[in-house]
Amino acid sequence: MGWQFFLEVLVSGLLAGVMYSLVALGFVLIYKASGVFKFAQGAMVFFAALTFVGLHEKGLPFWLALPATLVVMMLLARVVEFAVLRPLVNQPQIALFMATIGLAFFIEGLAQMLWGAAVRGLDLGLQDEPIEWISTHIGMNISKFDLVAAGVAAILVAVLAAFFNRTRIGRALRAVADDHQAALAVGIPLRQIWVIVWGVAGAVALTFVALKALPVLILGGFESVAGAIVGGLIIGASEKLAEVYLGPYVGGGIEGWFPYVLALLFLLVRPEGLFGEKIIRRI
Repeated sequence: MGWQFFLEVLVSGLLAGVMYSLVALGFVLIYKASGVFKFAQGAMVFFAALTFVGLHEKGLPFWLALPATLVVMMLLARVVEFAVLRPLVNQPQIALFMATIGLAFFIEGLAQMLWGAAVRGLDLGLQDEPIEWISTHIGMNISKFDLVAAGVAAILVAVLAAFFNRTRIGRALRAVADDHQAALAVGIPLRQIWVIVWGVAGAVALTFVALKALPVLILGGFESVAGAIVGGLIIGASEKLAEVYLGPYVGGGIEGWFPYVLALLFLLVRPEGLFGEKIIRRI
């Protein structure tokens, strides 16, 4: 195994990590704005996937099924915010936490009731095969599908970053995240901000990847957009490298659980995450 193979595995992991970062941003957005860790985000990813495939099977072309699914997910997020989050404002955090767990089961059941539980395939017109030019000139096998998916995810991450830093609504979101009371004092409508946050999180759910979001958040920090991006890259690269270099010593299959072990070890060293703020309590 030479350096080219090492770089090939590393690049493959980083490409997967970009997609993990995008999904983790959905969790960060909601947690920063409302203090709720939304366990139902994974169920919304499931709902988005079934909705997209279902609409595509009904005859809608790809270019219509995608925006239609986006609208459906934003409407679903709006309903969730109105029916679940708003009545639980100022309630104990455990109540919000349990509500999102129950919501996850409800959304999963609703998706299967509407679209069925059968396994479906989806042809996006991209073959999961190495890019010939890179294989010929560099000697690395980089999947065309992974590269395109990571490119789309990177564009969406950049759009979200620009939204937070360049727009008036984005700055209002950051103000709400820093201090709810101060944001209210300067006239920022808190409930409208929550609607926007949950709508954006619903749109992010359309990316179809959610399983690795928790270790990404633990590494990067639950309230950091930059942490979600860096944490996603670390998790993506480490799981691929661990599968190749450590897998043979533990019987393989390490890619599925290694990120959680890494996150657990990281909690012992820096519980607040790479970009999280240290909590200092004075007694």
